[in-house]
Amino acid sequence: MDRRAWRLAPAGVLSWMVAAVAITHSAAAPWLALLCGGGAVATALTAVLIGRSGRARMWALVTLALLMGAMPAMSVAVQDPPRAAAIEVGDGHQVGGEFSIVGKIETTSLGYRTDALTVSASAGREPVAAGVPVTVLMSERPDGAEIGAVVRIDGGAFAAEPGDRAALVVRAERVELVRAPEGVAAASAWLRARLAASTEGLPAPGAGLIPGLAVGDTGGVDAELEQQMRAASLTHLTAVSGANCAIVVGLAFLLAARCGIGRTGRVIAGLSALAGFVVLVTPEPSVVRAATMSAIAMLALLLGRRGSGLALLALAVCVLLAADPWLALSLGFALSAAATGALLVLAPPLARGLCRFLPASLALALAVPLSAQLVCGPLIVLVSPGVAVYGVPANLLAAPAAPAATVLGLAACLAGPVPVLQAGLSALTWVPAAWIAGIAGAVDALPARTLPWAEGLPGLVGLVVVTAAGTVLLLPPGRTRVARLGRALSAVMTASTAAAMVGILVVDSVVVPLTTPQGWSVAMCDVGQGDAVVVRSAGAVMLVDTGPEPEALASCLARLGITRIDLLVLTHFDIDHVGGLDGVPAPVGLLMHGPADERDTARVLAVGARDVVAAAAEMGGVLGAARWRILWPSADAVVPGNDASIVVEVGGGGVPRTLMLGDLGADAQRALRASGELRGPYDVLKVAHHGSADQDAGLQRQAAPALALIGVGAGNDYGHPRAEILDILSAQGTTVARTDLDGLILVGTSEGRTTLWRERADAASAALGRLGGWRSESPPRRAVRSRSSRGGPRSRRRSC
Repeated sequence: MDRRAWRLAPAGVLSWMVAAVAITHSAAAPWLALLCGGGAVATALTAVLIGRSGRARMWALVTLALLMGAMPAMSVAVQDPPRAAAIEVGDGHQVGGEFSIVGKIETTSLGYRTDALTVSASAGREPVAAGVPVTVLMSERPDGAEIGAVVRIDGGAFAAEPGDRAALVVRAERVELVRAPEGVAAASAWLRARLAASTEGLPAPGAGLIPGLAVGDTGGVDAELEQQMRAASLTHLTAVSGANCAIVVGLAFLLAARCGIGRTGRVIAGLSALAGFVVLVTPEPSVVRAATMSAIAMLALLLGRRGSGLALLALAVCVLLAADPWLALSLGFALSAAATGALLVLAPPLARGLCRFLPASLALALAVPLSAQLVCGPLIVLVSPGVAVYGVPANLLAAPAAPAATVLGLAACLAGPVPVLQAGLSALTWVPAAWIAGIAGAVDALPARTLPWAEGLPGLVGLVVVTAAGTVLLLPPGRTRVARLGRALSAVMTASTAAAMVGILVVDSVVVPLTTPQGWSVAMCDVGQGDAVVVRSAGAVMLVDTGPEPEALASCLARLGITRIDLLVLTHFDIDHVGGLDGVPAPVGLLMHGPADERDTARVLAVGARDVVAAAAEMGGVLGAARWRILWPSADAVVPGNDASIVVEVGGGGVPRTLMLGDLGADAQRALRASGELRGPYDVLKVAHHGSADQDAGLQRQAAPALALIGVGAGNDYGHPRAEILDILSAQGTTVARTDLDGLILVGTSEGRTTLWRERADAASAALGRLGGWRSESPPRRAVRSRSSRGGPRSRRRSC
């Protein structure tokens, strides 16, 4: 590639860096703008003084880079005052007024979510400036609420996270439609609705993909299909991406060329088609970003100007960041830019390298998804620490179907005024959509779908190094001594990494299952200073709390072979109980939570459960062949915290009678005991608050557990578990198992007795574990009661 194509790259990088700093430290934005602007003036004067020379051109490029860096800083400096004022008056207060919907309305576990701009709003008596971006959470969606609509909203507000595009998050308590979308916005909404309706009679899961593949409407993609698409690295197909926009531009170019229109006319036709497509699929920020990136890439490739394409990509990054600096921290924007850059820079030489082993057509087809995977993989590690194993072959298999689904789906959408034609086109679209869904399902069923990888910045840097080494091996070999040395080092690094990954796979897929007993019904995960308890009966799974870190929870669930959660109980919202939410596998059936504030509600929204319920005493239901019931808190509890923790009892169906106390303190424990809900003795007790000293001895005596489980981190700063609770349990003959000493703890039943397995037990027990056996450590004083003993829930039953 011509080195001149890289001249604008520094401008794009500087613009990105300045934008990221400006949106996270808005007070510094004016100074950044002044610094970059002043530097641009100085370098421009230098270029003028030098005159016509190579150095003058270099100073001119530096001037351009500084100007591009100043633009996002200036944009933040201009937009920040009304945002800051809105946060000052709105954070923690009731906000009401009229809002214009500017983003797609997404379905969540608790209702709906969308982006909006204030039109005329206030927090109490304090007005909120017009045009302030907010995120709106709604439990109900009024008819006609689409992009372009104006709604009246009243609800509680809290400040969004630093770096978010929205200044406030508003939890709407009341939503009323003021004005429905008009003109083009109304027409596009009608066409999208007609397309979704035309797929309702088609078989799942392919039918759910059709609106997403065609116009980015993911409302028909359920949690299970979304998880499968994620496992196969096909999520970019479930919504509007650069590929969709590229197909639209390509079709417009082709039709214009067939009509004998010249190059200028073809460009105009392509851009016009792209503009119409953006309006049809809703001009939200992600769509505009994808359209801009894909238009640049396609125009550059179709015109045979890859060098110019890279320069245009850098220029587009600068322009987009100047218009919307908050894109700087958007993973989607980073992935779009990276994938487009990979298509322009890496795919051609990668195809030449692959031609050494493959036919030219197959090499080119493989180079496109492979280049995108190589470049985007390190970015994805930042939010999902793992490397997709089957992403490239899955994308290669889906590649022929995706354009067909997009073209046919778009045709079906535009055929909305003719229902018969639309039904036929939707049925045709189902064929490639079902193929893509089938690929996702097949990949999701394969073992070792994802290789574990380090999280955060170390993971990103490590994967960049390994990816670079692998890329060197795939590219055409150089003939210099340095090139040969580089290939040798790359081969060693790639082979070492591959060997390590194979070792990890063998341990995770073979060794760990063989050394972990399979007949357990209650498992306490070793997640450090926190709680995560899994209960299993007849194939149904309950998870009580998630621990503090997603990685620890995900590792434990993978070891236990848990791939779905039927019932998720969040006892309360302390970080050591909900910090691992991102490690919960989708889909979640029923989520039950304790009293929550607005910020806690936002966490619940991210889970994506099919049903969400605020738990209260006397609720109950079934888990496989077991029964569970909620003992605490009372229905009128509204204040979040330890003493409002959910207390759950579960037993029967192979599950020993188990009582889990959350982080309940002594006063709340006494109130629970006085309520008459306890039905001891229990076989297993999950000790409250990691074994703190704030315990009620009377409750421990009434529960009279044979086995007590304590989730606690080694060397924690709290002194947990405290001697007071250990003495109480010891005095009544209770066996204690704790994660800081024992690691993973598994509890089961055998011949009517409670059995216990500890990961870090003595040599004899460990030997039993390696054979998949058990060591019974519970006192033989009591048999586990049958599933029918003690009765079931008294009211409000739920099944999962």
